[in-house]
Amino acid sequence: MAGSYKNFMKLLESWPLDKSKVGSDLGQHIRDQLRVAFSKGDAAYQPNPEQCNRYYSSLKRISSNYYGQLYKRSLLSTASGLNREICNLALTPEVRKSLIEEDKGIFRRIYCLKYDVCSNKDLHVPVMVQEVLTYMVPSPGKVYIDMTFGAGGHAIKLLEHSPDIKIFALDRDPLSYEYAKHLSQKYPGQIIPLLGKFSELPQLLKPHNVKENSIDGILFDFGCSSMQFDTANRGFSLSKDGPLDMRMDGLRCPSQVTAADVLEKATEEDLARIIKIYGQEKRAKKIAHAIIDARYMFRKLETTKELAQLIESTLDGEIRKDSLGRFSHSATKTFQALRIFVNNELNEINYGILLAQVYLKLSGLLITISFHSLEDTIVKRHISGNITDNVANAVALKYANYGKTFDKDEFERLTQIPWKMMHKHVLTPTAEEIKTNPRSRSAKLRAIMKVK
Repeated sequence: MAGSYKNFMKLLESWPLDKSKVGSDLGQHIRDQLRVAFSKGDAAYQPNPEQCNRYYSSLKRISSNYYGQLYKRSLLSTASGLNREICNLALTPEVRKSLIEEDKGIFRRIYCLKYDVCSNKDLHVPVMVQEVLTYMVPSPGKVYIDMTFGAGGHAIKLLEHSPDIKIFALDRDPLSYEYAKHLSQKYPGQIIPLLGKFSELPQLLKPHNVKENSIDGILFDFGCSSMQFDTANRGFSLSKDGPLDMRMDGLRCPSQVTAADVLEKATEEDLARIIKIYGQEKRAKKIAHAIIDARYMFRKLETTKELAQLIESTLDGEIRKDSLGRFSHSATKTFQALRIFVNNELNEINYGILLAQVYLKLSGLLITISFHSLEDTIVKRHISGNITDNVANAVALKYANYGKTFDKDEFERLTQIPWKMMHKHVLTPTAEEIKTNPRSRSAKLRAIMKVK
C-alpha cells in the first residue's frame, strides 16, 4: 500500500493548495483523507487495491482537467456549464449511489404514472401569493376556480387563509390532476379535482351543478408549472435532456402532436412563423432553415439537448441575457414557441377568459398571472373590449385603422366593457420575491372585477 500512497501524493503535487480556504480546500481535504486511509497500523480499514486504482484514475482525470477538455462548456445556466448526465461521469459509483439514496428521502412517487414528482413543498413556489390573497379576499362560503392548479400552491394558500371555501381545481396535466385528488383527501369537499383544458370547463362543471354567474373568483396562472419544467421526460426544459414532447396533457391525449412531430413535418415557412410569432424570436428564419437542414442531413430531432445544441451552433454561440441580467440560452424562445404551438395555449387563454365572464357572478374577481407579452396582451385586449367575434384582436384599437369611424352601436359595444381594473398599473413581483424565487421575475398580475 505504500506504493499506492506515494502515487496518490505525487499526483496531488500538481494540485495546488488554496490557503485562503482554510478548512474547505478540496485538495487539502483529499490529502488528509489519504493520510488517514493509508496510516500505518490501521487494521480497521485496509484499502482495496481495485478500489484504489479506480479512485486514482478518477483523481487523475479531475486533476488534469480531463472532463473540462472533453466536455466543453455548453450551458450558461449551471455553475459548471455541464448537464447532469455529464457531471455524473465524474462521480464514482459510490457517490452516485449515495445521491440516489438521498433523493429517496426527498422525492417520492405519489401516483403510478410515467413521471415522478416531489412533495409539494419542493415542487412549486406559487408566484405573487400575497397579491392574490389581497385581491381575491377569500372568505367563508365562497366558491373559486383555480384554472391552472399545477402543484396547488395558490389553492393551498387560499385554503389556509380561509378554510371554509370551495375550490374547483382544474388542470389539463394528468399529474396535476392526480395531485389534486391526493390533496382533496386532506381537504374533503373543499378541493374538487377537474381534468381538462380551459375550453372543457363547461362539461367538467356540469356534473357538479355549477350554474352561470355563480363563482366568486377565478385564478389563472399561465405557462408551465415548476414540476413540468423540472421533469426531464416532459421535454419542457433546456437544462434537462429528454424527449421533445412538450404536451401539457401528457399521456392523456396520445394522438396529440409533440414538438418532435412539428419539427419533423412542418415546412420551413411554417416553422419560421411559429418561432417568430409564438417565440418572438428575431432569428426565426435562420433557426427554421437550420432545422430543415438537420432534417435532411442526418435524422429527425428527438431530444431537447439535440435541439438546443443545434440552435446554439446556428446562432454561433450568441450570448443573451434575461431581465435580471443573467445568461439566457439562445434556444429559450424557440422552446417557448414550440410549447405554445403544441398546446394551443393562446387560443385556450382567450377562451378561458370568455368562460370566466360567463361563470363569475357580478363583483366576482378574475386574477391573471402571465409570464410573457403574448399571454398578457390577450388579457389586456379583453379588459379594453378590443375583441372581435370573441377573439382578442392582434393590435390595439388605436393602431387598428386610422381612418375608421364608429357608429353608435359600435361605440356602445366598445365602451360597455364587463371588466373593471382593481389597480391602476400592472403588478409585478417585489425584489424580495424575485430573489427567493427567480422564476417569478417576469410575472405580471392583473386583478379585474366583473361589473356587467
